[in-house]
Amino acid sequence: MRNKFDTELENLNLELIKMGSLIENSIETSARALINQDLELVQKVNEFEVEIDEMEKTIESHCLKLLLQQQPVASDLRLISTALKMITDMERIGDNAEDIAEIARYLVNQKYIKDLVHIPQMADATISMVKRAIDAYVSKDKELALQVCKDDDIVDDLFQLVKKELIEKIQENTENGEQAIDLLMVAKYLERIGDHAENLAEWVIFSITGQHKTK
Repeated sequence: MRNKFDTELENLNLELIKMGSLIENSIETSARALINQDLELVQKVNEFEVEIDEMEKTIESHCLKLLLQQQPVASDLRLISTALKMITDMERIGDNAEDIAEIARYLVNQKYIKDLVHIPQMADATISMVKRAIDAYVSKDKELALQVCKDDDIVDDLFQLVKKELIEKIQENTENGEQAIDLLMVAKYLERIGDHAENLAEWVIFSITGQHKTK
């Protein structure tokens, strides 16, 4: 029975990795849709969102089956409950990526008021946080999870930089205001993704230690 349970846990890990890959691709594609002003990439993000929602349902069902049909010990319960918490944050990351894609759709025919430098950097940073948080869950690596939590500061600092630059653009010319607000919303969605990635890492720490990380 234990061997079967361990196999099911490994399958659960593989499902989480797959969902993680989907949200990483969704963030990256939404950022490229914005940078390249590409409607096809916007549509691709919408397709990712459908897959992400399906993966959330699949993993949730798998977790509940493990809880009901097996006899997990305390450490197993933490792993399974962590997976259930993680997929909620992962699904919300997918939602935020889709929100960015919808703004990209609106801006597709507009000339940008500034070069998009720091927004792609924010996207890269959040993708890295998501990937490493899931790697930490699979490998039960507390130190890696703690590093992910620290890296949220990088995303927050980039957000403040984007906000400062966009305010300057509005001060230069009030006609920049509408697009500046749209780009600020993109940065805000990326900041939220960073927060969700930090949540993922904190749940990983809980799965390993049984305690929530304190700020």
